[in-house]
Amino acid sequence: MNINHQFTGVILTVGNSMMGDDGAGPLLAEKLQQQPINQWLVIDGGSAPENVVHQIRQLKPEQLLIVDATEMGLTPGEIRFVDIDLIAEMFLMNTHNMPLTFLVDQLKEDIPVIHFLGIQPDIVGFYYPMTEKVKQGVDKIYEALKSNCLKTEFTALN
Repeated sequence: MNINHQFTGVILTVGNSMMGDDGAGPLLAEKLQQQPINQWLVIDGGSAPENVVHQIRQLKPEQLLIVDATEMGLTPGEIRFVDIDLIAEMFLMNTHNMPLTFLVDQLKEDIPVIHFLGIQPDIVGFYYPMTEKVKQGVDKIYEALKSNCLKTEFTALN
């Protein structure tokens, strides 16, 4: 993890790349590691993001963006900001070791701004490849981060 440059935020990606579209988060992390964006530092939390909470706390970022494949009842590949307080009641699909609400509650004390960005998956199952629509969604997120228009590019889930 290169922390020698100035950054304003940390991107925490979540997901399992061996489970089809659930690998959207790790794919974004890989893209950001290969082609970093100056104001963002990426940490791939995989399927156990609670294991990197201490790293995020040490960095003391101004903001945290969590990116994960999320069942939202949308067309596969669609992207929405999800209200942090709604995460617990929304998600029936949970491929992670612990609920994301646990992670968010731990970090709320130290990080002033936390956003959650979900990508609607199509197929989540062991050894399935990631679908093209979800790969395109990951590319959209990367481009929005790169051009600093994340907030204008994606809307909130209603």
